[in-house]
Amino acid sequence: MADYNLVVRGGTVVTASDAYRADVGIIGERIAAVGENLQGERSVDAGGLLVMPGGVDTHCHIAQLRPEGGTDEESFTTGSAAALLGGTTTAISFSTQFKGQPIRDTLNEYRELARASAIDYSFHQIISDPTDEVLAEIPGLVEAGIRSLKVFLTYDTVHLDDRQYLQVLSVARRTGALVTVHCENYDAIDWRARALLADGRTAPKYHAWSRPEIVEREATYRAIALAELVDQPIQIFHVSSAGVAKEIARAQARGVKVWAETCPQYLTLTAADMDRPGFEGAKYMCSPSPRDVQAQEGLWDTIRRGTIDVVSSDHSGFSYHGDLGKRSNGEDAPFTNIPNGLPGLATRLPLLFSEGVAKGRIDVTDFVRLVASQPARIFGLTRKGRIAPGADADILLWDPTRKVKITNDKLGHAIDHTPYEGMEVTGWAEAVFLRGQLAMQSGKVVAAPGSGKFLARDAYDLIKPTGRLADGFDAAAMAVGPSGKRLV
Repeated sequence: MADYNLVVRGGTVVTASDAYRADVGIIGERIAAVGENLQGERSVDAGGLLVMPGGVDTHCHIAQLRPEGGTDEESFTTGSAAALLGGTTTAISFSTQFKGQPIRDTLNEYRELARASAIDYSFHQIISDPTDEVLAEIPGLVEAGIRSLKVFLTYDTVHLDDRQYLQVLSVARRTGALVTVHCENYDAIDWRARALLADGRTAPKYHAWSRPEIVEREATYRAIALAELVDQPIQIFHVSSAGVAKEIARAQARGVKVWAETCPQYLTLTAADMDRPGFEGAKYMCSPSPRDVQAQEGLWDTIRRGTIDVVSSDHSGFSYHGDLGKRSNGEDAPFTNIPNGLPGLATRLPLLFSEGVAKGRIDVTDFVRLVASQPARIFGLTRKGRIAPGADADILLWDPTRKVKITNDKLGHAIDHTPYEGMEVTGWAEAVFLRGQLAMQSGKVVAAPGSGKFLARDAYDLIKPTGRLADGFDAAAMAVGPSGKRLV
C-alpha cells in the first residue's frame, strides 16, 4: 500500500549540511519523509540527479511599477517562468513607494500584478520618502506579512539621507521588520559622474569609474554603523568585493546582526565587460558595478568564510532594444542616462553551480545554503529552502554534469538578451516541483500562471534586536517622526 502521494526516488538528497542517497516522500504540498524504499502512488526517478530544495531568490525586480505609470518589462508571468527554468520556486520582489505618495496605492496595484506568478512570492517594501504618514503605514504592512523594508543610499529618485535612514531603521525595530540596504554613497557618485561628463567621458565603461569600490565600502560602513546605533538587524544587498565584505565581517565579529548577499554578476563579469565597441557595454551595466578578477576571487573567499551567505539574482532586466530598454535615451546617451541592471532569474543557479561547485570553489552543500536554505532562513520563509519533513515540497532535480551553452532563448524572461550569452556552464535544472506539483520539466514550464501563492511572513527570532544600545537609551522607542511629532 502506498504511504505517499509522490516519491522522488533514487537521487542524492542535498541539504545545507549533508549529501546522501535517499527517497523523498510527499503528501499533498509537504514533504512527509526522507528515507529509503519509500512507497508512493506515483514516483519520479531521480537516479544520477541531485535532489535539492527549490531555489529561493530574495532579491529580484519583477513588474516593478514605474513613476510615470506602467511597469518594467518583466512581468510576473515571464519572470516566474524564468525562475522555474533556472530552478527557483520562491522569490521576493519589490513593491515601490514614490516620493510624495503613500505606500498603500502602489502596494495594492502590485499585489494584483503578482497574482500572475507561477512561483510562490513575497515582497520587500521600498521606502523612498519616510514622512510621518508613510512611517505610520509600516506597522500595518508588517502585520500583513511584508516583513522587510528596502532602502537606497543612492539614486536620484529613491535615495535616503542619514536622518531618513535612521527613521526607517527605527520603525523597523519597533515593528519587527528586517531592513535591506543598497549601499553606495549618493553624493560621491554624483560628484564623480559630473566630473567625468565634464571631461567628455560618457561611454558605458565610465559607469564603473563613477562608482568605484570605495563609495560602496563607505556606504556599507555607514549603513552598518547607523543600524548598530538603532540596534536594528539589516542585510546588505549585492556586495561587489572583499573590501566591502570586510566591513560586514568586522561588524559580525562584534555581534551586529548584519547579513550579506552577492550576485552571479560579481562572480563572473568585470568592469572590462562595459568597455566594448559602440554601445554594447551597456548590456553589462549594473550597480554596484562589477569590479575585476581579483575582486571576484576575494568574493569567493568571503563566501567560503561565511561572511556572504546568500547569492541572489538582483534580476533587474532592461532589453537592449525597445522603449524601456538600454537604448531608450539613444545610443549617444551618457552613462548616467542608461538604465542599469541585468537579467538573472534563470541563470543564478547554473552560474553559481558551474563557477562554484564544478570548479571546486565551494561544496554542493554550500550551494544549497547560498541559493535556498539561508535566503529562506534570513527572510522568515519557514517552510522553504529545506528537504525535511514539514517543509513545502519545493524540489529541484539537478543534473550536476550536464553542460549547457547559455543562450537567451533558453531563459524564458522578457528581456531580449543575456550578458552570459554563449557561456558554457556545467550543471542544469532538469525538473522542478512546487508544493508537490510538477512545475518545470526538461526546459518546459508546465505550471500555470497564477499557481504561485503570496507568502505572508510572521515574526521570527532571527531578526530580533540584540538589546545592545548606546548608553542603554532606546531612541527608536520614542517613535518620533521627521516632523518632530510622536508617531502613533
